[in-house]
Formats: sequence, C-alpha cells, structure tokens
Amino acid sequence: MENVAVESGSVSRNSVLRNTYALLSLTMIWSTIMAAVGTVLNIGMGAYLVLVLLGFGALFATRAFRNSAMGVVMVFAFTGIEGLSLGPILQMYLHMANGAQIIGTAAGLTGVMFLSLSGYALISRKDFSFMGGFLVAGLIALILVSLIGMFFSFPGMYLALAFVSALIFSGFILFDTSRIVNGGETNYIMATVELYLDILNLFLALLRIISALTGNRK
Repeated sequence: MENVAVESGSVSRNSVLRNTYALLSLTMIWSTIMAAVGTVLNIGMGAYLVLVLLGFGALFATRAFRNSAMGVVMVFAFTGIEGLSLGPILQMYLHMANGAQIIGTAAGLTGVMFLSLSGYALISRKDFSFMGGFLVAGLIALILVSLIGMFFSFPGMYLALAFVSALIFSGFILFDTSRIVNGGETNYIMATVELYLDILNLFLALLRIISALTGNRK
C-alpha cells in the first residue's frame, strides 16, 4: 500500500509538471504577442494604470477559480494584460539606439537562465523550500528600498536594485520549481502564474541591467 501511495504521488507531481510547463509555454507566447501589440499602441499613463489594476484583478480571479476550467481562462486574461502593459516599458527601451538589441538580449538571457535554473531543480530534485523566507524578506526589502529611492537616491542605486531583483527572482525560479517537484504546489494553474511572474520580473531586471551597462541614447 505504501508503494502504491508513493507511485500515486509521483504520478500526480508529474501531471502537475506537465500541465504547468504546457500552460506556461502557451501563456508566454500569448503574453509576447500582447507585448508586441502594446508596443505598437500608444498607451498613455492613464491606460497603463488601468492595465495594472486589471492585472491585479485578473490575478485575484485566477486564484479564486484555480480549481476550475475558468482558472485557465483567467490565466490567459492575466498574462495577456501583463503582456499588454509591457508595451510602454518596451517603447522606452526602443527609444535607445540599440534598444531592440537590449530587449532581445534580455529576453534570450531570461530564457537561458530560466531553463538552467528550473532544469537544475527538476533534475536534482533538491528541496529549496528553505529559501522561501529569505526570498520573501528580500523581496519586501527590495520594494521598500525602491519606494525610498523614489525620493532619496544615490549613484548606482538603480543598477544595484536591478541586480538584487535579478538575484531574488532567480531564487524564486528554483524555489517555485522545487515546490512543484516535491509536492508543495499541487495546482498547475497557480504554479504557472508563479513561474510566469518569476520570468517576467527577471526579464524586467535584466532589461534594467543591460540598458544601464550598454544602452545608447539616440
């Protein structure tokens, strides 16, 4: 009976993994398409703030419907809105002489880092749950320092925060993948959202780093 339970748990985790990565792949494609649309559209600050609020609403709705088919619909709604809201950000980088190169490099590096970190957690099956408290504390500190930096900043602060952000969300990729592998996250819809947010925030951090180091204004 114990062996049957172990095998059942393994099958369940493998199912969550397959569903998560399948849904994540689709949402990344969808979000990329919407980001391209958002880049073409001239989204003003007011519309951007509306998108941010809609994104929070879709995220809460996704969590509320995570155990039903509607949860999948809300995942696409959430990732579509997030992709669309990237438009004004990408436009800002495209105003640099090498903006397209910066975006392409950040996207490629994000993909490599995600596949490497998530792949390591999958293959090693190590339990990275011990990182949870440190990552949450680091994220809270990052947010607080970022808010303070809006009023009081010092040279190099922007770049330093970007490096810290990249480090934190790299850690979250290990942590969230490990939770799926070890049965800590059994809902593939929420697992998809968690990994999507890790990837998105890592991409934004790498954009800031690469632009600060190599960006050329027109």
